[in-house]
Amino acid sequence: MFAAIRTTLPRQFARAYSSSAGAPKNSNGLLWASLATGGVLVGGYYYTRSKEAQTADVAVTKALDPKQFKAFKLQEKERINHDTSRFRFELEPNQELGLDITSCFVVKAKLDNDEKATIRPYTPVSPQHARGFFDLVVKNYPTGKMSSHIHGLAPGDSLEIKGPIPKHPYKANEFKEIGMIAGGSGITPMLQLAQHVLSDPNDRTKLTLVFANKSEDDIILRSTFDDLARKHPDQFRVFYVVDKATAGWQGEVGYITKDMVKKYMPAADRSDVLVAACGPVPMMKLVSGPKAPDYSQGEVGGILKELGYTSQQVFKF
Repeated sequence: MFAAIRTTLPRQFARAYSSSAGAPKNSNGLLWASLATGGVLVGGYYYTRSKEAQTADVAVTKALDPKQFKAFKLQEKERINHDTSRFRFELEPNQELGLDITSCFVVKAKLDNDEKATIRPYTPVSPQHARGFFDLVVKNYPTGKMSSHIHGLAPGDSLEIKGPIPKHPYKANEFKEIGMIAGGSGITPMLQLAQHVLSDPNDRTKLTLVFANKSEDDIILRSTFDDLARKHPDQFRVFYVVDKATAGWQGEVGYITKDMVKKYMPAADRSDVLVAACGPVPMMKLVSGPKAPDYSQGEVGGILKELGYTSQQVFKF
């Protein structure tokens, strides 16, 4: 290859270079070294571009199947705090999970010699179009069969998953503002929504999150939300509430109250707003009213009903 490069070099350029006054003895060697390096760089460039083109030509597939459960292998897990961990599951390199925004999937496992399998819904926290993996953040509740099962998984173990399960069909700029009230692990669909909205430069929806927990140590994904608030100060705000405060705590204290909702959520007299809620059953009963027995939205109840919000303004994850 280097010989081919040399033979194509114009003679007058070669002569001028070799006869230049004061040229070092090894100047021709430097020229060939430079050309050789250039050949390597050019070759590397075309090789890299070729590999990128090959990757781009491979169709992106979706991993989930809405009709049947599929096994997904746990790749690694990372402890977040005293009772919550992040679980990363494997996908094919050019494969996405295939979950729409404001959707979830269900996981299945036979636990404690039960005759019937236990099935629970979960919302991943990885970006919607992440390839090769997806992440779950799971809080281990003392009486939670499925959460305990997931926390007992080791890398290489599998989890049966089916989905997506559609919830609220999100459309960019459908609402001027979305308020979000979350408790405990009910934060995951809020993160999914916030990441999606804030990653779209054409989506101008304003978001306000109120996140309630037992203590400051229980606030999962806090650094993620704080980072989103710093990067998008005009579009995203987050406020934390804890049952028990320690010295130096500057957020709200106690259970979510009517005054907190009035202070942080978009007002009920506006037609261009939505308030989403997700959390433990006691919190949902207090804030929005529970879902119906068939898991449909049911009637609006609790604080949101008292403040005049309608079923068109409230969504229960």
